[in-house]
Amino acid sequence: MNKKHLLLICLWLVFGFYNSLYAQVTCKDITNEDIWKSGKFFPKTYSDAIPLKDGEHYLVSEDDGLIIYSYKTGTKSGTLVEADKLIPEGQTKSISIGDFDLNADETKVLFASETEYIYRHSSKSNYYVWDIKTQKLTALSKGGKQRLASFSPNGNMVGFVRDNNLFIKDLTSGKESQITKDGLQNNIINGTTDWVYEEEFGFTRAFFWSPDGLKIAYYKFDESKVKQFTISNYGNLYPEQYQYKYPKAGEDNSIVNIYVFNISTSVSKMMDIGSETNQYIPRIKWTNNNNLLAIERLNRLQNKFEILICNAIDGKNTVLTSETDKSKYKDNNKVSNSETNNVLYTEENKFYVEITDDLTFTKENNFIITSEKDGYNQIYYYDSKGKLINQVTKGNWDVTSFLGYDEKTKTIYYISSEESPINRTLYSIKIDGKGKKKLSSKTGTNDAKFSANYTYFINTYSDANTPHYVSINNGIDGKEINVLENNSKLIELLKEYCFAKQEFFSFKTSENIELNASIIKPVNFDPKKKYPVLMHVYGGPGSQTVQNKWGYYDFVWYQMLAQKGYIIVSVDNRGTGARGEAFKKCTYLQMGKYETIDQIEGAKYLGTLNYVDKDRIGIWGWSYGGFMSTLCMTKGADYFKMGIAVAPVTNWRYYDNIYTERFMRTPQENPSGYDDNSPINHVDKLKGKYLLVHGLSDDNVHVQNSMDLITALVNKNKQFEMQFYPNKNHGIYGGYTRLHLYNRMTDFILRNL
Repeated sequence: MNKKHLLLICLWLVFGFYNSLYAQVTCKDITNEDIWKSGKFFPKTYSDAIPLKDGEHYLVSEDDGLIIYSYKTGTKSGTLVEADKLIPEGQTKSISIGDFDLNADETKVLFASETEYIYRHSSKSNYYVWDIKTQKLTALSKGGKQRLASFSPNGNMVGFVRDNNLFIKDLTSGKESQITKDGLQNNIINGTTDWVYEEEFGFTRAFFWSPDGLKIAYYKFDESKVKQFTISNYGNLYPEQYQYKYPKAGEDNSIVNIYVFNISTSVSKMMDIGSETNQYIPRIKWTNNNNLLAIERLNRLQNKFEILICNAIDGKNTVLTSETDKSKYKDNNKVSNSETNNVLYTEENKFYVEITDDLTFTKENNFIITSEKDGYNQIYYYDSKGKLINQVTKGNWDVTSFLGYDEKTKTIYYISSEESPINRTLYSIKIDGKGKKKLSSKTGTNDAKFSANYTYFINTYSDANTPHYVSINNGIDGKEINVLENNSKLIELLKEYCFAKQEFFSFKTSENIELNASIIKPVNFDPKKKYPVLMHVYGGPGSQTVQNKWGYYDFVWYQMLAQKGYIIVSVDNRGTGARGEAFKKCTYLQMGKYETIDQIEGAKYLGTLNYVDKDRIGIWGWSYGGFMSTLCMTKGADYFKMGIAVAPVTNWRYYDNIYTERFMRTPQENPSGYDDNSPINHVDKLKGKYLLVHGLSDDNVHVQNSMDLITALVNKNKQFEMQFYPNKNHGIYGGYTRLHLYNRMTDFILRNL
């Protein structure tokens, strides 16, 4: 053997050794099956922990029942309900524990079982009452499935909705009483909401017990003049036609009235909310006076917000007083004429007013509320006459969550974007605006759930590269007491798959607008190479995709694509949240215009980077994001090679009026705002590869949006791909559906980007 051959053999052996060594540390490949079927990348959390009234314990639903844990130790201290004992009379198997509700003295539990979903946020169930003392399980009602069952404050009664009517069950006597009798499908709704209130004002239970449990305030919707939309569900010989009321932009809404039912007299009284019917009642809330109901009123344009106080006895608009001033509000008294037509609070905005659940009454019936009136969302404190006492928080940052008010210590707890728009930090502050404390210690996204007496809080923290870290902390100084979950097993698993680090950056557009963005580069990133980029967009008003928090399923999918050599980028365009009112509301009356400009600017900026292949930039989005990705593929056709739109709005005339008119006014007032940025009107510009996806039973963004876009594309002879899912709603899930969808999108990206 000559020296040359020997050298070649040695080189081959050395190469083989290092190749073998590399193979031993090679990262595992992520698959869509790993993400969407196994669930192994999903972090453990304590989001369902319920504070108990003693302030020292909390409740968690587990497989074997409702388990009591100690805040002080973080360990199990008892079992409130054993799951295997929840056996209905006449049956042999225990019920499945779904949602549950404790009464005020924690002696009874309401369980929802055999739940059927109606829309995205509504459902009906068979409810059962578990008596902790007698260890007996009783069906709430035998007249059919119920909705939204809720204990009265004294725990002796339960209110619920069935067939659009409101009922009360007396748990002591077993008597079931029907409060309303005019409920009718697609006509009259009592005690719950119509579709558009559920979707856009974010609540479904529309009845509320007074503090003493002797009255129920409830909504009545008359949706008889609202136009119907029809959805076809497939699988039978003839498709099932489902019809429901859906008010589109510029069309008639339900007429809403508020009633109070007096249990002692069995009489309902309509509250005086004014003569205008073309308005919204986004919230009602009992004050700390058992006869005074606060009613929030919002005009159709959503730029004038008011709080009224109504006397529950006679329905008249009145002034706010303390519960201690009882002489004016005896059941047989009337409010004097001099007290009628009062408005406790008024706020007007040249754009729109955001609705929240932050309205909080103190024991004196002063009130706390959040508002954007100084340009950023801040906390304000008013007296019972509606006079400002003080602005509690101040700064060029937004309060993003109001968590509660401790009456005893006069302390407010909140989360804000003070450190950065991409982070969320927990603070406490006295109601006079003094004594501000930072209670969270980790930089990223913090969320907190306080004990009943605010002595402790469960803090859930994550950042872009760290799954949830859950701890019990001291409510006074934020000091960590116990760690409930650190997701250490998941963190080790991520190492096996060599997750790439998500990073944040910002850039300035040609209009000198600074935009925040995130980026994931391949693990073996080489700055000398050119990489394709997939951008992810949502971009809707007040939203954020660029946030320093764990990203769940899509984040793992992006890691899978990064393994395959793609860079993943997201840009928060103008109109997104946590940067104040001016940045968020600059898109008013022309949704899609500035957002698209900013996404195109993002693609142009990326194209200047040495490691980006500017000819291989793609974009995808869902819902508002599908609207945006479609606009980018048309208006930005020169910068995007590939695009995917899932369940996109393609014409805001087709979407519901509460959401759309908040940002656009009506089509009658603002026709050019609706038409100029409708993707349907820009299909002639399409150049790249485009995939359109929609669920055919989408009750939110109707498939009509995609169908009319298809017609426009075909009329311009534009080729594209499409994927439709029968009987699937806006979420496109169930069985193998989500896996199928992401396999489809992955394949499309690999072929076209």
